[in-house]
Amino acid sequence: MLTFALLNAIQNHSIEVQHLGLMDYQKAWDYQENLFNQVVATKLGNRDVPENEQQATPNYLLFVEHPHVYTLGKSGSPEHLLLNKEGLKEKNATYYKINRGGDITYHGPGQLVVYPIIDLSNFFTDIHKYLRLLEEAVILTLAEYGIKAGRIEKFTGVWIDFDPKDKKEHGYWNPRKICAIGVKTSRWVTMHGLALNVNTDLSYFGNIIPCGIDDKAVTSLAQELGHTVDMKEVQSKLKNHLVQLFNMTEA
Repeated sequence: MLTFALLNAIQNHSIEVQHLGLMDYQKAWDYQENLFNQVVATKLGNRDVPENEQQATPNYLLFVEHPHVYTLGKSGSPEHLLLNKEGLKEKNATYYKINRGGDITYHGPGQLVVYPIIDLSNFFTDIHKYLRLLEEAVILTLAEYGIKAGRIEKFTGVWIDFDPKDKKEHGYWNPRKICAIGVKTSRWVTMHGLALNVNTDLSYFGNIIPCGIDDKAVTSLAQELGHTVDMKEVQSKLKNHLVQLFNMTEA
């Protein structure tokens, strides 16, 4: 019998990429859950059958934008949302408590959200590596726009002006978060993912303490470059880096 800590007997590196456009958060969450449950069911069905009868588990990359919405992860604090019900209505925004890790974040038009529904047993069984590869794909994408981005120790996500050593060179250090990451995994199957601020209305972040961090700013690709950016172009670049880093084959 196989255990879920081991790589699949049949490893499937194929990835189905889906472009969902602007989609209501709840609808997208339900869609994620449906795909996630299908992949887990396939894994469970493989447990008690011979290897030559097992089915390959599928992998998906979902690209989407959402209307204005705030989401709170399992480890988050409701106090990090600075709006009441009336305030949410005024901002034409919704609010959900969800089953990913992390604290509170914002999604909205102009932000590129990526939901990988991946069976990590097809690639590697290492959550830390998974998170770092998501970050690396964003870092490489931003580099194509001439933006140097990286990580800050103990904070998952991608940052601009991320290295405290820059203070010695410039006389200041002003870290700005450009990509938030929050995931859920079960039986090595992933859901939720990353949110990259491209042309995002950053004023909406003023209504939360982003990811529970109150002393660091939020930014976007458009703000850093000084002009709006083609979303489809960013999406294509990010997809290519994800496919390459995970050694995937696009279906």
